[in-house]
Amino acid sequence: MTEWWERDDLHYRDGALIFAGRKVDDLARQFGTPSFFYNGRRLIDNVERLHTALDGAGLTGRYRIKYAMKANRFMPLLTHLCQSGLVGIDACSPGEVEHAIGCGFAAENISFTATNLSNRDLQRLSRIDGLSMNCDSLSAIRRWGELGPGRNIGIRVNPAMGISRAQNEKLQYSGVNTTKFGIYREQFREALAVARDYNLTITKIHFHTGCGYLTPQLEIWNAIVDNCLWFVDQLDTVTVVNVGGGLGVPHTALDNPLDLNRWAAILAEHFRHRPQTIEIEPGDYIAKDSGLLLLTVNTVEQKMETIFVGVDAGFNIALEPANYGLPFHPVPALREEGESRTVTIVGNINEALDVWYAGIAMPQLKEGQCLTLINAGAYSSSMASNHCMRGEFKEFLLL
Repeated sequence: MTEWWERDDLHYRDGALIFAGRKVDDLARQFGTPSFFYNGRRLIDNVERLHTALDGAGLTGRYRIKYAMKANRFMPLLTHLCQSGLVGIDACSPGEVEHAIGCGFAAENISFTATNLSNRDLQRLSRIDGLSMNCDSLSAIRRWGELGPGRNIGIRVNPAMGISRAQNEKLQYSGVNTTKFGIYREQFREALAVARDYNLTITKIHFHTGCGYLTPQLEIWNAIVDNCLWFVDQLDTVTVVNVGGGLGVPHTALDNPLDLNRWAAILAEHFRHRPQTIEIEPGDYIAKDSGLLLLTVNTVEQKMETIFVGVDAGFNIALEPANYGLPFHPVPALREEGESRTVTIVGNINEALDVWYAGIAMPQLKEGQCLTLINAGAYSSSMASNHCMRGEFKEFLLL
């Protein structure tokens, strides 16, 4: 039986889970758990798929892809992406900018967008020649202008529309509720005036309104792009439109892969007759399904009506299930025959929200067995904490 998540680089063979040509159980035995493993070939395949869709929509030479490095900043992974020559970087802190440069990216290939920057942040950024700066607020425009009048800048705008997987509000940067991100239409004239005060030329409009969207959300995506072009049309100096990221991957058997051709066609419909270059900032789409988190089962016990399967790591090293309700599908490294039973996978942190997956049918799991969580390549290790002093994990890039 083929599982919904199986593909060329992730599948069962003779009962053993294979990832990037390696037996996952062997990886766990050699390197221990908890450990993240990333498939370098899958990373590049995901980027190439984006290029193919955009080129197929007639946008060749009209776009740039900037990997959202907050998704995963593991140095070997970033260096691997840099060496491919297929992406630049989307950064959101001074530390990220410097880390990206340390991994080989030129400042000219880094687009910076962040919120609530301190004067210390701005001063640190202002020393980096060639960095593309997107200001998120009137305050940021003013203080950036004070540091360097006469520069080119981008402005991050907020269209008051949000998008996300299954319209999950926790993943939306914009929408019905007022958010901290970007400049609204009602502020835009004032933003232009502040920029003029410091002789700043606005050459980019940036917007990012949510994460994890799939094909059912593409009509919302179409409306968001259309809405944001209003900001572009208020200026004759804009040469780049940054449409953010947010492209999602399937998390359950009910999810279908994002229709990239339709996604790219929406961009082509809006930009075919416009002069601007498009920037895209995917993080999830590039990194998420390239990674696995390997764990060891340490407890199998029934309490009342629930069978709990305890593992040797908790939500603190991969926050998305607890914070955003995004499931990491559990997969045994060795698939044994026999009846499945419904279990709840839980971690080793003394918090009630430390649940990896509740109520899932799994083959019989035994203590000491390796259990894998898929889709752990993005927003996992990069968001990890040392809560309960259980923040230790390892990371490996497989090439």
